[in-house]
Amino acid sequence: MPDRVFLDANILVYAQDAGSPHKQRKSREVIALLADSGDGVISTQVMQEFFVTATRKLGVPALVAKGVLKTFAVFEIVQVSPPLIQDAVDCSILNQLSFWDSLILAAAASAGCATVYSEDLNPGQAILGIRVRNPLA
Repeated sequence: MPDRVFLDANILVYAQDAGSPHKQRKSREVIALLADSGDGVISTQVMQEFFVTATRKLGVPALVAKGVLKTFAVFEIVQVSPPLIQDAVDCSILNQLSFWDSLILAAAASAGCATVYSEDLNPGQAILGIRVRNPLA
C-alpha cells in the first residue's frame, strides 16, 4: 500500500495565496500529486479551517471558497467524531501539543496515514507513528 498523506489546512490555503507565489506553486504541486495518486487525506476540521482562513485572511469570496471545498472530494475525508476527539485529547496530553494539532494527527492516524504535510508542526517529528513533513520548505 502506498504512503497515504494527510494534508493540514495550511497546505490547502497556500494554494490560494497569490501573496506567497513560491508556497502557492509548491502547495499546488503537492495537492495535484496527491489528488492524482489517490493517496491524499483530509478531515472535516481541515475543510473548516480552510474556509475560515481563505475567506478571512486571504479575502477569497465565500462562494469561491465553497467551490474550492467541493474540489477536495478527490481526497478521502475523515469525519471528526466524538471518539476521534477523545483520541485527540489523549494525544494532546501525552505529547504536549495543542488540541487542534492533535486532532490533525488523530485524524491522520485513523486513516492509516504515514505522513502529515504541515507547516505548523515540527518537520521530522513522529507522533502516533506519523512522520511530519513540511513540503513548502
